[in-house]
Amino acid sequence: MTPDQRPGSRVGGPEPSSFPLALPPTVRTRLRSLTSTASRHLRSATYLRKWLILGVLVGVIAGLGAVAFYQSLTLATHLFLTDLAGYQVPTPAGEGFLHGSAAFPRPWALPLIVGLGGLLSGLLVFTLAPEAEGHGTDAAISAVHVNPRGVRARAVAVKIVASALTIGSGGSGGREGPTAQISAGFGSLLARVLDLSPSDGRIAVAIGIGSGIGSIFSAPLGGALLSAEILYRDDIEVEALIPSIIASIIGFTVFGAFMGYQPLFGFAAPGYHFTHPLQLAWYALIGVVGGFVGLAYSKGFYGLTDAFKRLPVPRHLRPAIGGLLTGSLAVAIPQVLGTGYGWIQRSLGHQLLGLPLWVVLVLPLAKILATSFSIGSGGSGGIFGPGMVIGAFTGAAVWRLLAPVAPGVPHGPAPFVIVGMMATFGAISRAPLAVMLMVAEMTGTLAALAPAMIAVGLATLIVRRADDTIYRSQLRSRAEAPAHRVRQTMPLLGTLDVAEFMAVPRVVFTGRNSVGEAAAKLEREQLPGAPVVDERGAFIGVVRRPALAERAVTLPDADVAREADLTAPTTTAGAKLDSALASLMDARDSWVPVLDDDRQVVGILTTSAVVRGYRAGLRANLRNVSQETRDAVVVDHQVAEGAPLAGKPLRQAHLPVGTIVMTLQRGSEPLLPRGDSVLQPGDRVGILTHRADADLVRSLLGEPEARDGTTAPQGAQEGTQEEGPARHQ
Repeated sequence: MTPDQRPGSRVGGPEPSSFPLALPPTVRTRLRSLTSTASRHLRSATYLRKWLILGVLVGVIAGLGAVAFYQSLTLATHLFLTDLAGYQVPTPAGEGFLHGSAAFPRPWALPLIVGLGGLLSGLLVFTLAPEAEGHGTDAAISAVHVNPRGVRARAVAVKIVASALTIGSGGSGGREGPTAQISAGFGSLLARVLDLSPSDGRIAVAIGIGSGIGSIFSAPLGGALLSAEILYRDDIEVEALIPSIIASIIGFTVFGAFMGYQPLFGFAAPGYHFTHPLQLAWYALIGVVGGFVGLAYSKGFYGLTDAFKRLPVPRHLRPAIGGLLTGSLAVAIPQVLGTGYGWIQRSLGHQLLGLPLWVVLVLPLAKILATSFSIGSGGSGGIFGPGMVIGAFTGAAVWRLLAPVAPGVPHGPAPFVIVGMMATFGAISRAPLAVMLMVAEMTGTLAALAPAMIAVGLATLIVRRADDTIYRSQLRSRAEAPAHRVRQTMPLLGTLDVAEFMAVPRVVFTGRNSVGEAAAKLEREQLPGAPVVDERGAFIGVVRRPALAERAVTLPDADVAREADLTAPTTTAGAKLDSALASLMDARDSWVPVLDDDRQVVGILTTSAVVRGYRAGLRANLRNVSQETRDAVVVDHQVAEGAPLAGKPLRQAHLPVGTIVMTLQRGSEPLLPRGDSVLQPGDRVGILTHRADADLVRSLLGEPEARDGTTAPQGAQEGTQEEGPARHQ
């Protein structure tokens, strides 16, 4: 898989810099000076002050972004469905409570209109920003795990317009995906411009997800928890909770200042109270049904997505085909059009009885199909909103079937509809707590939380047993996250300074260099790339030899700064190696620039330098341990070909009693020694053992004897050059 194909990596050409090159040089210089000062202050700020500042910034953009997309979607819906199709979409209580049209005056036109929206969306996305296709929340989750600096501003702008076209023309999608990508994209911009550490950059993007979704749904508490819960299938990112609370409440406040603070669905069940234990059985039934419907949503959506990818037609035409299919389905079942929030509103009251029973029963499946056609084909929109509709009518279907015959069923459908939303989408999103809170806030019904717990719990158990999720970018737990894995398996890196192991950069380009001369320079020096700085020496981005060589053919005289990748991760001279390694893991290369407090390039850090630093630190620690223990020695050696330990797991190594395997390195990758770790020839192992057992341990590793017949002393096979700084690339 190439770097551009990785989840969350950029697709398309690099953006030139954090500030447009069309600006006068003095303005760009001033802006970079201001951001350098802000970055320096943030690095020295306390945790609370730092996240008050960043959280407020992300929250303001989340709220404004939600307003901008809401207005864009309203305009597109009026243009396509009201003016062209002559159909008024019903709206929820928080958006005017319009009942909508009873029928289509021109049903033949509906598939054409939805198809037109898909065509325009596909042309826009696949021409300008292919990464904006599909649902934006998954892309934002991937950015948190892969490269928090890598969300392009262009992709955010394209996502807004493309989603408005897809959903506004009648495509089935949610508006939370675009709003999440807006604020997550701004968090990514902050990570780049302010040189946030990898961990802070991930939190900034994560809180953008929750604050954006919380703002558009007027559900700040659920949105705050969503930032921490949606990143993993079976875990939670506790470090994101406090910053997300700040960002979410600010986003909700800004959005409400324009759109009002009422719940999206009003106070759906104001008089509801849990009064009868028998009702738990019916809520448990909703949980079981909701769990399987959620699985059908995930399987159906990704199954049809894969089918669309196999169609032998250009990518930009596939959303048009999906739109035609959605429009055709909507002629028979208009509830699948758009977001569907107005139909949720109807299902919460006795208006549900006005819908034919077959529509209520079929609608969850129909909404799955319509969402798969609209978004799975490459259209743009969210899958959270459709999940709410699917869950709402799952609960409504259970109520319609039970109400005439079962005892203890509430008189109105609202409790079942609310719990259906919580259980169905809370389970398949693997964010049950956040979705429960969000639905409670959207419906103004906290009383439903108690009985909802059994439904959400059962639905979650069903989905976990199937090991499925609607967000395929989620990791299973923090243990699988690269950043957390570094801290857990190599804590020693947190004690080593970047400045000790960085190298002086051999090549640094300025804005005065042309593409042609920069490409020639990299070719002569045989370097994979180099940093680019501005007029005052401040870092702009990096250029890479292959891409630069291609550009040199067509635009040899262009400014090299225009080809700089501003999303490239960096580290600072004062950082520790664990933070620097996280930056290297995000990078598309095996090196990152090292910056000082003024964003000047002071060094280059390579992956091999981090490995050397880790080994040097391990040897120092092992020597310290052996010196503290009179009878202990350290054996640090490679496993030889044919050694007794080669090919065996450590638990079967039959090492002497009291022996501890402390380090294991395979090639350039340090590993955490475990009982099931199988030693391979060439692995370097650091073992702490009793002095009397040292010879036995060396023989098990296959260590050769020295020329005088004794075993070679520790470290004899190691070159002293490994202690020095790394040579650039």
